[in-house]
Amino acid sequence: MQTRSASPDIACYFFRLYVTGASPNSSRAITNFKAFLEKHLKDEYELEIIDVYQQPHVAQSVDIIALPMLIREFPLPKMRLIGDMSNHEKLNKVLSPVDYKS
Repeated sequence: MQTRSASPDIACYFFRLYVTGASPNSSRAITNFKAFLEKHLKDEYELEIIDVYQQPHVAQSVDIIALPMLIREFPLPKMRLIGDMSNHEKLNKVLSPVDYKS
C-alpha cells in the first residue's frame, strides 16, 4: 500500500486508487491521476494506491466492478471512477465536493 500526502494536516480530499499490479492500464491510471492531482490540488489531498494482487483482503471490502478504480472517500458523498484516469471532464467531477446525482 502506497500513501502519498504532501501535508496530511491540511488534506481536503482523500482518494483510494485500486489497481492490478504493474499492468499498462494501472500504470497509466496512477501517472494520470497523480499529475491531475498535482495540477489541481497541490498539497490538499491524500492518495492511497492499493494493488489488489498484493492486498486482496483490502479489495474484498470494496464492491469492485472493474479496475483500475478510483474512490473519492472524502469529501462525501463518495464517488467512483473507472478507467485510466485520462478523462479530465470526469476527473473534474470527482473534485466537486457535492454531487447530488450520486
